[in-house]
Amino acid sequence: MGKTFHEKEQTFLDVARLGAALNESRVVDGQPPRKALRLGVDVDYEKRLRGLQVELVKFQQWVRHKGLRVVAVFEGRDAAGKGGAIKRITECLNPRICRVVALSAPSEREKTQWYFQRYVAHLPAAGEIVLFDRSWYNRAGVERVMGFCTEAEYIEFLHSCPQFERMLVRSGIQLIKYWFSVSDEEQERRFQDRLKDVTKRWKLSPMDIESRRHWVDYSQAKDEMFANTDIKQAPWYVVNADNKKCARLNVISHLLSAIAYEDLTPEPIKLPPADRRKYVRPPIADQIFAPEIYVPPTKSKLST
Repeated sequence: MGKTFHEKEQTFLDVARLGAALNESRVVDGQPPRKALRLGVDVDYEKRLRGLQVELVKFQQWVRHKGLRVVAVFEGRDAAGKGGAIKRITECLNPRICRVVALSAPSEREKTQWYFQRYVAHLPAAGEIVLFDRSWYNRAGVERVMGFCTEAEYIEFLHSCPQFERMLVRSGIQLIKYWFSVSDEEQERRFQDRLKDVTKRWKLSPMDIESRRHWVDYSQAKDEMFANTDIKQAPWYVVNADNKKCARLNVISHLLSAIAYEDLTPEPIKLPPADRRKYVRPPIADQIFAPEIYVPPTKSKLST
């Protein structure tokens, strides 16, 4: 059995300062830690995030080595921080091993397919990790609340989804489902922030704006969804997302603890001597360069 993330945390933490606290902060049998670490007091966000990302690289290599198939579903309220958490997970990973699936609205053709069909096409092969930024649970959320599906289609989904997920698990896929929970006050603050920041305004879709009128409807839909799809084989894990940084660290920590893995980091590589054979190259002036609007203080010698 490979070591879990928590058994290897000391490889990147200040043992003298945090060792005792870590013993009390481990997740045991899915239960919350006895003592939470305070961000900015007991632990530095950037340092811990870096350590977790190092572990994610090890996790990725283990998945590839063992031919595992991992699916993580990210659901939650609009502006709950799902995208930011996914970005921190994938930031240092190989996109050929770990990829993000964020599907747009179904086409007219896709609407005539078996509901799960367009998601099945994106499931992982051996040695791959797939992160769904929203998933088949659209039917239980936005489609239910906004009337994009019929009552019969909704009821069928609640009946079929647990069977579909049990089938995935039986096939060997390791399925982990996260729900990012954010308060209405914090969601409002983030909406206002997106309105003010032109680099974030694109995140406010017409559907996000309309969702403000349906806060209670979405709450009821989420509760019904959990009641029908929180199954033993693929339970829901709720992430408190009122603080984005804490949510990111918590979800990455949990993901690493969900599947035992070993450190397969290769030994340091000794680079062979570079090829220094003499070769007369075409004039550099024959090449077309992008305009150099920005240059370093001391321009280096260019070699292409």
